[in-house]
Amino acid sequence: MPATSPKTSNDFKFKPFSRRQKIVLTWWCANSAFRDYDGIICDGSIRSGKSMTMSLSFAMWAMESFSECNFGLCGKTIGSLRRNVINDLKRMLAARGYTVEDKRGDNYLIVTRSGKKNFFYMFGGTNEGSQDLVQGITLAGALLDEVALMPESFVNQVTARCSVEGAKCWFNCNPGGSRLHWFKQNWINKYVEKRYLYLHFTMEDNLSLSERTKERYRRMYTGVFYRRYIDGLWVAAEGVIYDMWSHTENLFDDSDLLPGAISDCRRYITVDYGTANPMVFLDVLDDGHTFWIQNEYYYDARKSMNQTSKTDHEYGKDFDDFTGQDHSLQVIIDPSALSFKAELRNRGYRVKEADNEVLDGIRVTATLIGQRRVRIKRGKCPNFEREVESYVWDEKLLQRGEEGPVKENDHAMDAMRYLCKTLVNRRRLAQ
Repeated sequence: MPATSPKTSNDFKFKPFSRRQKIVLTWWCANSAFRDYDGIICDGSIRSGKSMTMSLSFAMWAMESFSECNFGLCGKTIGSLRRNVINDLKRMLAARGYTVEDKRGDNYLIVTRSGKKNFFYMFGGTNEGSQDLVQGITLAGALLDEVALMPESFVNQVTARCSVEGAKCWFNCNPGGSRLHWFKQNWINKYVEKRYLYLHFTMEDNLSLSERTKERYRRMYTGVFYRRYIDGLWVAAEGVIYDMWSHTENLFDDSDLLPGAISDCRRYITVDYGTANPMVFLDVLDDGHTFWIQNEYYYDARKSMNQTSKTDHEYGKDFDDFTGQDHSLQVIIDPSALSFKAELRNRGYRVKEADNEVLDGIRVTATLIGQRRVRIKRGKCPNFEREVESYVWDEKLLQRGEEGPVKENDHAMDAMRYLCKTLVNRRRLAQ
């Protein structure tokens, strides 16, 4: 027997709905001018109430329109879908008088009310192979949460499975990239010919957010990420990535550290591993608010006198010299550097694999730089300073509707990204 969660308690308290949220909740109703549309698309800023409102409306429409039918609930992963949609959806449906049975082992919900029963299957659109998970099922409708993060092949497969008469598709997302993104081009730009309702959301559409909370979210983003996640715009990531870097405000001298502050800091060494490429160590003090980068190790075999790479053992000796054999520090390391990770552990260091999610890591780092919470000791990190000015978005990727940095002049930048993405959570980012 698959694992079944207990019935959801009726403890959800609804907040007032904004005008756009009310449209989402009612567009499919009999007296709506949009009732014959084939679906709905909602995009815009984070924390605007899209996911909550759409999931509730989707389930209510399904239960009103069908019985004994299958529906799709899709997220980037099953885990993110449960966090962002399913947990609140179960509570909202219980508060509306529905019975929800969660078959966690098989990842589907059975929802019943007034003699009707429907089945809501969960799918994760993680990669190109995810389309295979959907093949063979017949759906009466599908909700795709954060659709811009999913492969186009998966989305096409899901929509193709919605073949029951009267089926509708529901899409929501934050802007996932430039105007060349496949979802922007093929769905949002064509919503009229596809007979879809399109609504653009901002945080002002979420009436449950206080001004203080909205301001906290605004502090979490800068540059292109602010325009996407706060303004909710589909804007391209072009030019220098860390254009908010300041030669004055992101540097520091010893006098900038308060007396006694160093003793209260945690010390990290963040490592970007290289053999043919440069090897980088950054020596970082973390006071819980700001990263103070005191020094760098930067060895480029191609520019060395003998143009030969060092062995892991030789790099390990350099690491001992660089750190003073301080085994109280923690190492944040490139997760692909398996051999050097073993070398450092054999030397008695505590090693943690870095979170290597590139775009989100760049976002977190950019925010900290813009907040002047990444500081470099003047004159001690010349390669870091050189790279931060030449670290640029890849125009060739942009032309394909994708995003990423040019893989040149990026080694100190990768080391910094590992540190920020691994150690900084949302609460710290919003301080």
